Amino acid sequence: MKSLLQIENLQAAYGRSQVLFGVNLEVYSGTVVSLLGRNGMGKTTTIRSLLGITQASSGRVRFSGQEVQQWPAYRISRLGIGLVPEGRQIFPLLTVRENLLATAANRHNLSSAWDLQKVYDLFPILQNRRDQLGKSLSGGEQQMLAIGRALMTNPKLLILDEATEGLAPLIRDEIWRVLKSLKEQGQSILLIDKNLEQLMRLVDQHFLMERGRIVWEGTSKELRQNPELIRRYLGV
Repeated sequence: MKSLLQIENLQAAYGRSQVLFGVNLEVYSGTVVSLLGRNGMGKTTTIRSLLGITQASSGRVRFSGQEVQQWPAYRISRLGIGLVPEGRQIFPLLTVRENLLATAANRHNLSSAWDLQKVYDLFPILQNRRDQLGKSLSGGEQQMLAIGRALMTNPKLLILDEATEGLAPLIRDEIWRVLKSLKEQGQSILLIDKNLEQLMRLVDQHFLMERGRIVWEGTSKELRQNPELIRRYLGV
């Protein structure tokens, strides 16, 4: 299995406040990986640092065979990383169709590239809403749009930061169905989410974070067999 993303000894800080303390994480092509932990443990900072949005102070990030830790964010994303950010961050004054077309790219000349119709097939409600402004959509519809927008970049790695947080149960179920479908299509995915039961059904490898460090990694089976680990690091 080919390694797609490698993070080694990644450290990052906001001013004088250090947030990441030597994070190590790996994603193989075609797998789904989760980054778990309570709020404030450094999960989003890890994502921001690997994307070049937050400058890492040391460590190495390799994506698709290239060291990228010193690259600007736009250049890293063009290698093939699609982000569904926490809070969705869609374009409120663009229509659904315009939101999707704004990020459309097939930089790796894929023969089966994502396009408008494929996104509409994945999320039929977006086709019905295609001429509505982003701000007029419900929260769940905006989340679907954010996922569709990321897929329109034809990413090698799709990253979702709290993609189901605050959504109605039916919408959450729809998002998980879509993620399962994407996995079956071979899409590599890195997930941050709090729905542990759904994650354990989908994820191949979990990385558990505590205070800016990876404190455990393992499979869903291993995590399920270790309730003390769940209680210690993920319990409220």
